[in-house]
Amino acid sequence: MPTKTLEQLAQFVSGKVRGDAEIKISSVATLENAGPSDISFLANQKYAKVLETTKAAAVIVGKDVDCPASLLIVEDPYYAFMQIVVLLYGHRQHKKTGLSKKASISETAHIGDGCQVYDFATVSDNAVIGKNTVIYPGVFVGPDVKIGDNCILYPNATIYDGCILGNDVIINSNTTIGKDGYGYATHKGKHHKIPQIGKVIIEDDVEIGCNCGIQRGTLEDTVIGKGCKFGDLISIGHGAKIGPYCLFVGQIGVAGSTKIGHHCVIAGQVGIVGHIKIGNCVKIAAQAGVINDIPDGQAVAGTPAISALSAKRAYSIIEDLPEIKKAIGRLEKSSNNE
Repeated sequence: MPTKTLEQLAQFVSGKVRGDAEIKISSVATLENAGPSDISFLANQKYAKVLETTKAAAVIVGKDVDCPASLLIVEDPYYAFMQIVVLLYGHRQHKKTGLSKKASISETAHIGDGCQVYDFATVSDNAVIGKNTVIYPGVFVGPDVKIGDNCILYPNATIYDGCILGNDVIINSNTTIGKDGYGYATHKGKHHKIPQIGKVIIEDDVEIGCNCGIQRGTLEDTVIGKGCKFGDLISIGHGAKIGPYCLFVGQIGVAGSTKIGHHCVIAGQVGIVGHIKIGNCVKIAAQAGVINDIPDGQAVAGTPAISALSAKRAYSIIEDLPEIKKAIGRLEKSSNNE
């Protein structure tokens, strides 16, 4: 792991130093756990008090503050922290194996230069894989799939037939892209499966977590927009359209044909019904149940989801409801006795 002076880090992230510019930094840590060779950061003011006791060599901050450590002052502390972590640690390195003889690769598949296809992966007929893509053991790439450059498919990921992945896409382990949508026609008590003739399109720079299921569309394609980042255990229904740069935290269910705008943030265990429209830059709190359209820029919470401010006021009185009910009963009794 490289060691850098604080001045070198400041130049790397276009920041300025207050304190010892020559102090050596070799690792990163939280404010509470940092030691004399660590750099930490303050991105949330609720942790500002920890600055008084931190043992960090330096702290990345957004403005000059009182702190025993040297400071690296930048416009966006969390982004600068990310840059420094990448500089000091780098991203995961993938072993260069070439095309394993133990992989099953169709003669009609096209695999770009620099790809690594590990043991026991399957690449099916007419699949097209771009340059420098990594396919780990147990991955299944179905017929006619198109995968771009610099993608990573971790063990046991499955890409069904005809799906399209852009460049710089990461699919984590045990995730399925392009499974059939939940589509059935019920006739005389029996559920008849509807062929799902759409596909899944995942645009550039998307990461999908572990154990996710992205359904192909019944008629229209399911689309995951550029730059989206999904956590684990997420289900996206058939024909849903997710706009660019959304953050889905984990354990989220989005029903079919729902449209979600750009830069939305959806917290854990949120459920969203089908055939509604969620605007741009919407924030949805954990465990919310969304059953209606949400305009641009709104923050919602609760089940059914309402304005986050209204939800906070409503939930704040829940524990007092028994006493409120008793008080109302006493008032009613007193009124009846008059």
